Amino acid sequence: MIERPAWIPRPLSSYHPLLYHLALGFRRVERRLAWLTDGHRYAHRRLPDNLALRVKKHQSVLIRKLGDADIELQHNKVDNLRIVIDELDGLIIGPGETFSFCKSVGKPTRSRGFKKGMELVRGKPRAGVGGGICQASNLIFWLALHSPLVVVERHHHSFDPFPDQGRVLPFASGATVMYNHRDLRLYNPTDQSFQLRLWFDKKCLNGEFRCERYLPYSYSIFERQHRFEKRGEQWRRCNQLWRRVIDKGNGGRTLRNDFLFANDAWVRYQPSLRDLAKTSSLD
Repeated sequence: MIERPAWIPRPLSSYHPLLYHLALGFRRVERRLAWLTDGHRYAHRRLPDNLALRVKKHQSVLIRKLGDADIELQHNKVDNLRIVIDELDGLIIGPGETFSFCKSVGKPTRSRGFKKGMELVRGKPRAGVGGGICQASNLIFWLALHSPLVVVERHHHSFDPFPDQGRVLPFASGATVMYNHRDLRLYNPTDQSFQLRLWFDKKCLNGEFRCERYLPYSYSIFERQHRFEKRGEQWRRCNQLWRRVIDKGNGGRTLRNDFLFANDAWVRYQPSLRDLAKTSSLD
């Protein structure tokens, strides 16, 4: 990807809406060319039957109250996720292959059945066709962190739009996507295949990674240095994501703790005293 020159203080697309749409079109063309020329083998094969072993399973609630957002957008999101499941369930990521969420799902358009759901664009929540499919990319990213798959591209939202309501995972432990220049990509460096399964139950989006053979290690994700910081008149929310690598064949001994990502996001709400109390020690 072409980088912005250091002498331009912020993205050109932030100066005017027309520049934003021009930049978006350019990025989409750039990505399509990369898919053709970057030398990666992209996963595309799917199997209806499960591979032998489960690596990690997770689920996320489908309908959630998000501030004063229109609840209809949540129901539309479920319909959008159903299309994502149709495109991704059973996908095999073979040895040396790369998974691309955007390439596998394709562009979310009305003609394909996508509806207006809530999406977060340019610092604001809004209704947009295909909105809400980040719930699937978030889940896949979380599953990948508990596997030997390598995250080669991941983006997190530059702002935190809503206070926590029932959050069980560390802050910013997801991966946002925006067709096609903000993608989630995973690389398989192992000698065996991994399979992605996705499905609904009555309340949740469910997902799991499966593999062919026993894996000697398991993984646990934790955060460090979670805090709210006030910088001038603006609140920021920050943390670090770390991964504990555990030897399953040696009594569950921790082999090492690996740093993964640092997150720094603009907070779009006034943190409460309860929010500020969530600040963790800076270990």
